[in-house]
Amino acid sequence: MAEDRLIAVEIDEETLTSSGPDAEHERRVAIFDLIEENSFGVLDHEGGPYLLYLSMVERKLVFDIRLEDGTKVHTFILSISPFRGIIRDYFMICESYYSAIKSQTPHQIEAIDMARRGIHNEGSTLLAERLEGKIETDFDTARRLFTLICALHAGQMRGPGG
Repeated sequence: MAEDRLIAVEIDEETLTSSGPDAEHERRVAIFDLIEENSFGVLDHEGGPYLLYLSMVERKLVFDIRLEDGTKVHTFILSISPFRGIIRDYFMICESYYSAIKSQTPHQIEAIDMARRGIHNEGSTLLAERLEGKIETDFDTARRLFTLICALHAGQMRGPGG
């Protein structure tokens, strides 16, 4: 259904603070890409369009889903723990990719980029599985949501033990 989509995403700045201008830019780009094209439906609900408010509570990502008029539809809490390794690997491969652009051959860059996409797909698949039975998305939307989750955790994941 055309109405089963996100029309806005808002981030709770108190619980998901950005770690600087670069992280803030990544968030804005991820949100723009997600809003630009997505398929997002709440199971057992008649349809959107939806607003998504994201916050963090006890290391869990809270999806507060509302209708355009602000009416609460569903709150879904997603544990970040299963994603930590994938996100960490994704950040490491992205750093390798950006370093490779400066000094490696096109073939080497392409190989790193393929690995980056593979890890991104792994995270997207895990996200789709974790949302199953609650939120219905297509794979491209799951990819965009995973990108946003990575952008939200860019500063938080790189801390001690992260």
